Amino acid sequence: METRCVIVGGGPAGMMAGYLLARAGVPVAVLEKHSDFNRDFRDDTIHPSTLELMHELGLLDEFLKQPHQEVRELRGVVNGQTVPIADFTKLPTRCKFIAFMPQWDFLNFLSSHAKRFPTFQLHMETEVVDLLIENERVTGVRSKTPCGELDLHADLVIGADGRHSITHARAGFERIEFGVPIDVLWMRISKKQDDPEQTFGFFQHGKLLVMLDRGDYWQCGFVIPKGGFDEIKARDLPQFQNDIVSFAGFLQDRAGELDDWSKIKLLTVQINRLRDWCREGLLCIGDSAHAMSPAGGVGINLAIQDAVATVNLLAEKLRNGPVSVDDLRKVQARREWPTRLIQRMQVFIHHWVVTGRPSGSGKSLPFVFRLLKWLPILRQLPARFIGIGPRPEHFHSPSVL
Repeated sequence: METRCVIVGGGPAGMMAGYLLARAGVPVAVLEKHSDFNRDFRDDTIHPSTLELMHELGLLDEFLKQPHQEVRELRGVVNGQTVPIADFTKLPTRCKFIAFMPQWDFLNFLSSHAKRFPTFQLHMETEVVDLLIENERVTGVRSKTPCGELDLHADLVIGADGRHSITHARAGFERIEFGVPIDVLWMRISKKQDDPEQTFGFFQHGKLLVMLDRGDYWQCGFVIPKGGFDEIKARDLPQFQNDIVSFAGFLQDRAGELDDWSKIKLLTVQINRLRDWCREGLLCIGDSAHAMSPAGGVGINLAIQDAVATVNLLAEKLRNGPVSVDDLRKVQARREWPTRLIQRMQVFIHHWVVTGRPSGSGKSLPFVFRLLKWLPILRQLPARFIGIGPRPEHFHSPSVL
């Protein structure tokens, strides 16, 4: 098979890039190795910058009809005290809130709209296993499908296949790693109608419990020290259940649902980025180019902005033929600076705010949280950094329809 562009991975970066390229008239095929988009570890936060993009694309009204919760202020329970952290109501955007939407709903929405363009193809259950390379140029991918092997040739391959990317591994790209002192345990606990509203998280002396509202259950993330899961499992389950209840007392009657370690999954937290995001015929974006921590939930929105920048810079040339490696480097040049800035902030947060280890005692608030509680204007700073981010992208390529 041949097409103009092959995108490896049907996550936020891959699906958005596929939709925007098809909208701009570029023949594109998105390859997703799974049979659907349902994954427990997918990020749920749709930030104001992404909602602004949906407005620019004329999709916002329909998008907001999808099941979601709107959060205009992020609050944390810090050492037992409720602290407002980020106020989105003053942002210079159409939507002054974060939308919590299951990522599978977001991806299904994007793919359904992308399929309306005749130049778009989506291949599910198509796992890329290698790159096709001729004379040092990437010319396509080799994939496994339920019907056997399939080679797809393209003028450009976009690697958007996440932190365990086959594309950047096969391309031989060097990855820069940043030490992260935490991992996250991921689990489900049932939800009741009289439960408190969703907050940013429950902090206790360096430890953190995050709870995402899934409608009829809570998706919980419990921060632990890096590599500490075996030590936790060496204790008994009731002790772990007590740890959860110590953060969120209203879960007392449901913590027993975690009655087997198989219900508690380990999410290994990484922060890294590629030194080079591209070579002839290949560009990596999103988590494939830079793995982000869950801190702030910014990963999905950074990946989407990568996709927008990619299409803005490449679509016109790609409609007519191959793009040069110099064209691809322009994408990295535009997107690397905001990636570096956000990663530095995440590393700082992990080492000085959330470490997974107890620190201090009593019910006192750390100084930063006291400032946020006393001075409401300061809450606009984390709101802008989380909600819009550095160098937000706006879509420029016109639709061909």
